[in-house]
Amino acid sequence: MSAAELKEDDAKQEERIQIPEILPVLPLEDVVTFPYMIVPLMISRERSISAVDQALARNRIIFLVAVRDQEAEDPAPKDIYDVGTVAMVIRMLKMPDQKVRILVQGVARASVASWDETVPYLQAKIRVLEETAPEISGLELEALVRNVKDSLEKAANLGKNISQEIMIIAANMDEPGRLADLAASNLALKVEDAQEVLSLLDPSRRLRRINE
Repeated sequence: MSAAELKEDDAKQEERIQIPEILPVLPLEDVVTFPYMIVPLMISRERSISAVDQALARNRIIFLVAVRDQEAEDPAPKDIYDVGTVAMVIRMLKMPDQKVRILVQGVARASVASWDETVPYLQAKIRVLEETAPEISGLELEALVRNVKDSLEKAANLGKNISQEIMIIAANMDEPGRLADLAASNLALKVEDAQEVLSLLDPSRRLRRINE
């Protein structure tokens, strides 16, 4: 999956965004999005397009959540994971076949506090999740960081679709949490594995999960 990392100045700007407590929800099949990543998405469901329209009409902010049941034609709350990523809709393009292509940029982790199905699209009251301090530090954390960077490099050498830009960003990244999210976005993890990484608030635990 292609993803790009925000520049440091852009990241600081995103952190200043006021995230509403109630957001339109976009259920995603076969993909888990992470904070600070830039991801293109194709949307075909009518309710999902309505959610994007609502986001654009308000403040461009939407809540992206992976679908737990891939067989669900029109996902309901029971079919969707509780933890997702608040994102900014950067761009939208309506296609001739009535589908919509959007470009989104992750802002923060969040969890669903409650669902609102009274509107013609999915909507939820959300709670932003703050990253916790790593449970390990020093040489042990440095070793985990190095191993994850090595995993990215090996994946790229084996032909995975990881751009040179991503590799340069990873090589120069010092923040364990951001590195874990960048790696999870680019290592073609299964949805359930990527979702587990997204749900972990301790950056060292995220790195360890990716390194398994």
